[in-house]
Amino acid sequence: MIRPSMLLALGALAVAAVACAPASETAVQAAPSAPATCAKDQLTLKTPGKLTIGTDKPAYEPWFKDDDPANGKGFESAVAHAVAKQLGFESGEVAWATVKFDTAFAPGAKQFDFDLNQVSVTPDRAKVVDFSKGYYTVKQAVVALDGSKAASATDLAALKDVKIGVQVGTTSLQAVKDVIKPAAEPNVYNEQIDAVNALKNKQVDAVVVDLPTAFYVTAAQVENSKIVGQFGAASGTPEVFGAVFEKGSPLVSCVNEAIDKLTSSGELAKIETEWLGSAAGAPELK
Repeated sequence: MIRPSMLLALGALAVAAVACAPASETAVQAAPSAPATCAKDQLTLKTPGKLTIGTDKPAYEPWFKDDDPANGKGFESAVAHAVAKQLGFESGEVAWATVKFDTAFAPGAKQFDFDLNQVSVTPDRAKVVDFSKGYYTVKQAVVALDGSKAASATDLAALKDVKIGVQVGTTSLQAVKDVIKPAAEPNVYNEQIDAVNALKNKQVDAVVVDLPTAFYVTAAQVENSKIVGQFGAASGTPEVFGAVFEKGSPLVSCVNEAIDKLTSSGELAKIETEWLGSAAGAPELK
């Protein structure tokens, strides 16, 4: 789900995605201009000598740990620190700005150099902000209570008559409409925690969230729940999370270079394995 991927950890839930907003994914947008070099002292930054990274608060697991983006724990915190290191910044030279999820990709000037907050790359968003290359490719997942009619589904067709809960403004909602195509309109909630509570209270048969969030929901949020399965975008184009930049930021190419290095070295994959785990136990729904 394109972000608003959010759930509270043991009382705090990771909103995701959810990072996750409606619209189909697109290729990463390149900044119109770039520095001649990505040397630290040549970078155009909001605060000279400091790399300012934005994210929401609370900063939810598994993307962050203990609501502290600066500790390097959690997938996006670890990615942020790894990118910063590639750009030449030590931990003490990284500042974190609190940025509401939907504000990150709204038009206008930004208070951050880039933002990491489970923001999916979409054509509409790319009209008003720039994105880095994807640092995480995600699928949607269906979570249901054990023993419910949704829990026994083995394909997408079996979910058409299921009452589904999903967060507004997310790619999860778009995926429900485009891929599952339920007979009844899904129940749409302003916050992901509301959708999760609806599942707990059996007001819906299942919820759709991004896969990493689904693992968290079943592990820490909803007892006796299971991941029914996972599925990709209707177009077949994978949903990716990208770093968000003010439109026209010359820093995009340098962050892309950092992501390329982290990918080729295998470090990005190691970070994903450590903090998000594998998709074991989440069969593909077709």
